[in-house]
Amino acid sequence: MVHRHFPRRLFLLRAFATALPLGLPLAARAGFNFFLSEYTASRDELQAEIGKRFPLSQRYAEIFSVTLTDPVLGLDAGANRAAITARVNIASPLMQPSSVNGVVSISSALRYDVAALALRLQDPRAERLQFDGVVGQDAQRLQRIGGAVAQELLQGYPLRTFKPEELKFGRKTYEIGDITVGQDEIKVQLK
Repeated sequence: MVHRHFPRRLFLLRAFATALPLGLPLAARAGFNFFLSEYTASRDELQAEIGKRFPLSQRYAEIFSVTLTDPVLGLDAGANRAAITARVNIASPLMQPSSVNGVVSISSALRYDVAALALRLQDPRAERLQFDGVVGQDAQRLQRIGGAVAQELLQGYPLRTFKPEELKFGRKTYEIGDITVGQDEIKVQLK
């Protein structure tokens, strides 16, 4: 009886192998698990995507220029949030010295943008902002400016953008459902 089912299993395995799109390496679909209806993006994959889009810059009150560089992604499974820690530079001709450097950490919820097929930061908030060699009221003012600009720059920031063909398997087109942050990965439900 075991021998009778073996050819059927072999047929199913071959059918599955040929169902994968030709010309697309298997590793390109490594994050997709259509049997479990989920996609897993590793921290390393997401870090590489984030690094491509930095530095980010914006002016504040036409007096200050704020620039974020060197982003590092953090994942908080307990709070189901992502975090980005980056170097921050604030420059202004009204300051002495004319620019200061520091570090900002932003944590954020995640949402899926259906129109753009993108996993985005949602409502980021500055958790920590520290400047090198600046103390007192000057530090507080710069923290308010840097925090406000960093939150604005990262609102809606895409962590991962899907290609339409990535969300298709056979004849079925999947949509993104629940988003779960893990220790070293972010998983999204495919529905």
